[in-house]
Amino acid sequence: MHDLVIKGGTVVTSGSMGRCDVGVDGEKIAHIGAELRGRREINADGRYVFPGGVDVHVHLSSPTDPAPGRQLWVDDFYSGTQAAIAGGITTIGNMTFQREGESLRDALTRDVTAARRDAAADYILHPVLMHPTEAALGEIPALAAEGHTSIKIFMVLDHFDRHVMAYIEAIRIAGRSGTLSMVHCEDGPMIRCICRELVAQGLGEARHYPDSRPDYTESAAVERAIAFSRTTGSPIYVVHLSSAAALAACRRARAQGVRVYVETRPLYLYLTREVYEQADAAKYVGNPPVRTSIDLEAIWNGIWSGEIQCLCSDHAPWSLRQKLDPSLDVGSFRPGVADLETLMPMLYSEGVWGGRVSLSRFVELTSTNTAKLFGMYPQKGTIAVGSDADLVVWDAETRRTIDGAGMYSKAGYSVYDGRQVRGGPLYTISRGEIVFENGQVTAQRGRGRWIRRNRTVML
Repeated sequence: MHDLVIKGGTVVTSGSMGRCDVGVDGEKIAHIGAELRGRREINADGRYVFPGGVDVHVHLSSPTDPAPGRQLWVDDFYSGTQAAIAGGITTIGNMTFQREGESLRDALTRDVTAARRDAAADYILHPVLMHPTEAALGEIPALAAEGHTSIKIFMVLDHFDRHVMAYIEAIRIAGRSGTLSMVHCEDGPMIRCICRELVAQGLGEARHYPDSRPDYTESAAVERAIAFSRTTGSPIYVVHLSSAAALAACRRARAQGVRVYVETRPLYLYLTREVYEQADAAKYVGNPPVRTSIDLEAIWNGIWSGEIQCLCSDHAPWSLRQKLDPSLDVGSFRPGVADLETLMPMLYSEGVWGGRVSLSRFVELTSTNTAKLFGMYPQKGTIAVGSDADLVVWDAETRRTIDGAGMYSKAGYSVYDGRQVRGGPLYTISRGEIVFENGQVTAQRGRGRWIRRNRTVML
């Protein structure tokens, strides 16, 4: 007699699919088989059972202001993880920004404290290397030994080129410590030059946003990041790749044995630059911007072929008032959208139902590959005896119209509002606890747990 049994569903992993029961004891999967009995049973007949989603790229706000006058994303660890759970995601990875005068460890301690109090889902944290001092670089091996096996680097920062040798050394140290370097690949000097010219010509409004960050500002940075990987022998993980040109650079590098991994985000699968012609164009702003239909097809082809390994949300939610602030221009619009609750349903609807993605590929993109690359597999990212009981009972037939006002994110809107979606979670289960059912998140604030990670597993 198990604590919980999911009965009769079609269990899907990255490498298998079959109809069976899943028995859960405590926080772990205890048995996969037939005719299992449980104190609580969920009838999954005619439904799929997926591993819980693993979204390693989100931006949730700490409770303290980073600097006077600087605005924060509207989701904290509670509302953000509620949105994740409602969308079938059971583990998130939050970007933890190092503030002026703060060590990487200090930054992690700050976010761990907030997440321990508020997070409803499990979490990992990525220290963002804002200030690549000798002391900060020296922290990387010790943090890796303690289970923080990733760092984040922004090539777009004002000071990146001034400290580029230190950033290259950070990537080298990370690789030798079993840590994966996540790299935001946009060329900052080129973008700032273009933005200055656009504003000077009176072209600073949101409809010119794609022109402020053309695809070559991304592909040039991707090529450079690949060169850093070659130089150091360390793997890199290119976040939110958006263009055909950047994907081609990664394809060439991987064919030559460079350990470069590619993440994209939902924006680039469903939207094109025509959205910037709308009156509320600023709400679609992200870095990099959404691009042409040619780029969109290239990203879908990369999803299909395996050249793109992960789909993550880059959930960076602002209120509509913040996004549409009339004082902003192409050089200062607030980038990012709310996408945690829609990531898996949109990919299932447009990808699986659309014939672009197989069920196993769906699981790879949303769970297994990220768990492997970020040192959580097989604790996370699969359905196997001994793994955490992170499961989603998925109804392939359910239909709904996206309405961000009714979602858990405090953004209050979605860039997909009005779209019809087919497929979504009936139940979300996190470490054996049912945290979403009957259309409601039932998880308690603070039940989420920090996941200690191992070395990155190369795909």
